[in-house]
Amino acid sequence: MVEIHGSCADGFGGVRDAFVAYFDQGLELGAALCVTRDGEIVVDLWAGAADAEGRPWERDTIVNVWSTTKTMAAICVLMLADRGELDLDAPIAEHWPEFAANGKDGVTMAQVLGHTAGVVGWDPAIEPADLYDWDKTVSILAEGPLWWEPGTKSGYHAITQGFLEGEVVRRITGDTIGAFFRREVAEPLGADFHIGLPESEDTRYSPIVPPAAAIAALDNVDPSSMAVRALVSCPLTGSEPNTREWRASEIPAAGGIGNARSVSRVHSALACGGTVDGVKLMSPEGVDRIFVEQHHDVDLVLGTKMRMGTGFGLPNETVPLGTGGRVCYWGGWGGSLAVIDVDRGLTVSYVMNRMADALMGDLRGALLVFAAYQALDA
Repeated sequence: MVEIHGSCADGFGGVRDAFVAYFDQGLELGAALCVTRDGEIVVDLWAGAADAEGRPWERDTIVNVWSTTKTMAAICVLMLADRGELDLDAPIAEHWPEFAANGKDGVTMAQVLGHTAGVVGWDPAIEPADLYDWDKTVSILAEGPLWWEPGTKSGYHAITQGFLEGEVVRRITGDTIGAFFRREVAEPLGADFHIGLPESEDTRYSPIVPPAAAIAALDNVDPSSMAVRALVSCPLTGSEPNTREWRASEIPAAGGIGNARSVSRVHSALACGGTVDGVKLMSPEGVDRIFVEQHHDVDLVLGTKMRMGTGFGLPNETVPLGTGGRVCYWGGWGGSLAVIDVDRGLTVSYVMNRMADALMGDLRGALLVFAAYQALDA
């Protein structure tokens, strides 16, 4: 039986039991879980191995969380909007004139945040190594075509979203999005989360165990479909974070590295209305902007009905997280998951190193969220 480390407040034993069960069932190599309530940690657990050689997963072990990174990039953009430096409903070409090419002059940041912008992939396609060259990558996006009329459909902008956000942040602030996040979010909150990991922190990194196939969930999908076209426009295998080049680069939709505690620390500010422990990320009105629905229909890439808010997903019958009210979430390829419940002051964050095969992860994170709500309701 694996040894579980950390702490669990009275009343949250069911959450710990669910976490332990994954190791007992052989579903995990190494993983971490954090739950906060009103800014205070009530569950902080970690267990297992940080690599295939059996190095223990420690309190400060960090791992690539894939698209859970999107929540951090979205927070940066929402902060600029809250400060009046960015109008989410205005064309982003106002800040990035080159992006207006090929009919993209009307694309807004709200559409980017809601995956309705129609810039879902690269055309022409790029290689993963191109992601390490920021100027090249965003130039191809700026010059490329729309894939549909903005605002009319949602199609998961799996990797492009972060580059679109990051270039606008750079045009407004002069900083890369990783530098802005570090200075304005991570350091003030004391959150051990990185968009662009310094080499000095590599000794704490837990290598990802990639899925059996690069796009396992798309085996039976029409190769001419939007899903395949988007994902093969930059074909990833899942092993890329195990290279120094990936970790050093700022890949704001997929390359964030941290642990469950750091994810919940950042998200606790949102759960508390924008401010936690005296650190203000945004106003309560800025937090409310997350819950402005951008689209609610079958997503062209994910192939399931998604309710897209502004920078975060919102629960629906497909993703029945929370118990109503202002609840938002996002997760990462392979299984990481983060949920924020503003009305109940709750965050639940789960990260792991063994990826599930499906593009949308698996039930590990969701069952932990359900257990957290059961603890609250009890």
